[in-house]
Amino acid sequence: MAWATVAAFAVLGGAWLADLGSPLLAAGLFAWLFSVILWSAFGVVHEAEALADRLGEPYGTLILTLAIVMIEVALVAAVMLGGKQSTSLGRDTMFAVIMIVMNGLVGVGLILGGLRHHRQNYNLDGAGAYLAVIIPLTVIALIIPNFTRSTPDGSLTRLQAVSFSVLTVALYGIFLLLQTGRHRDFFAEVNLRVAEAAHGASAGSGSLARHAGLLIASILPIVLLSKSLAAILDHGIAALGAPQALGGVLIAAIVFTPEGISALKAIRRDELQRAINLCLGAVTSTVGLTVPAVLVVGLVSGQAVVLGLAPAEMALLAMTLLLSVLTFSRQGTTVLEGAVHLVVFLTYLVLIFSP
Repeated sequence: MAWATVAAFAVLGGAWLADLGSPLLAAGLFAWLFSVILWSAFGVVHEAEALADRLGEPYGTLILTLAIVMIEVALVAAVMLGGKQSTSLGRDTMFAVIMIVMNGLVGVGLILGGLRHHRQNYNLDGAGAYLAVIIPLTVIALIIPNFTRSTPDGSLTRLQAVSFSVLTVALYGIFLLLQTGRHRDFFAEVNLRVAEAAHGASAGSGSLARHAGLLIASILPIVLLSKSLAAILDHGIAALGAPQALGGVLIAAIVFTPEGISALKAIRRDELQRAINLCLGAVTSTVGLTVPAVLVVGLVSGQAVVLGLAPAEMALLAMTLLLSVLTFSRQGTTVLEGAVHLVVFLTYLVLIFSP
C-alpha cells in the first residue's frame, strides 16, 4: 500500500498538489497520505519490535526510537524546505513530542498500569539516566535561546547554532555509549536481564537481516511521501487559519502513535521498564537528533530557526521536567502520578488553541 502510494504520487502528485484550492481534494489527499504514513509507521514499529525480541534491551527500544526519530526528522525537514512560515516547526514538533510522551502517554500509561497492577516497579537507575540527559538537552534547545542577547526572537546565531548542535550530539552520543556499554543493565528489567540476554544471543542472523530489511522498506515510503504531506499540511493550516503549533502536533501524532501503543501494551504486561525506555528514550532521541538536524536545515537553506518557547510553554516544560523527576525518583508508580501528568497534557492542548 505504501509503495503503491509512492508510485501514484510520483506520477500524478504534481497535478494533484497543484489543485489544493479544492477543499474536498485537499482533505482527501491529506487523509490518504496521513493514513498511509501512519500505517507505515506501524510497520516500522512491528519490525523494530521483532528486532527488539532478538537483540534484547536496550538495543531493541534503541532501534525503535531511532527509527521513529528518523521519520520525524524527515517530516520536519520536508515541511521546512517545502513550506512557508515554518521557522518554528522544529520547536513546535519537539515540544509536542515532549508533552505528548512525557505527559499524555506517561499519564495514560501510569493510570492504566496503576488500575491493573496497583503499583509498578522499574529500574530507577535507567529512568535517572534518561532524565539527566533530557533536562539539559531541552533547556539548551528550548529555553536558553530566549535569554541570549544576540537575537531578539528565540533564534540562534550561526556560532550558537553550530555550537549547540555539536554539544547536543556529543551529549547524546555519550548517553548512547552508556546505554549500550558498561551501564546497559540500567535499562533492563531486573528480573528479566538474564532471560533477555539469553534470548537475544540465540537469535538467528538470517532473521535479523530479514527484519532489518523490512524495517528499511517501511521507513523509505514515509520519507518519500513526506514532501507531499508537507505541502498539504502547510496549505491546510494556512487555509483554516489554524495555529502554527498544530503542524508540530500532527507530525508528533503521526510519528509517535505506533510507539505509544507499544508502550501502553508493555505497561499492561507489567513491563514498565520497557515502557520507560520507549517514552523517555523517544524524548531523548527527539531532542538529541532533531535539534541538530533542524539547525543544519536552517543553515543550509538560509532559514531562520526559532527554538525558544513562549512564556506559557516554558512554564509547562519546567513543570513537566519537575514532575518527571518526582515521578521517576522513587521506586514504583501509582495512579496519582499518572493523573497529574495527564492534567498537564490537557492544559497543553488547551493552550494550543487558546494561547
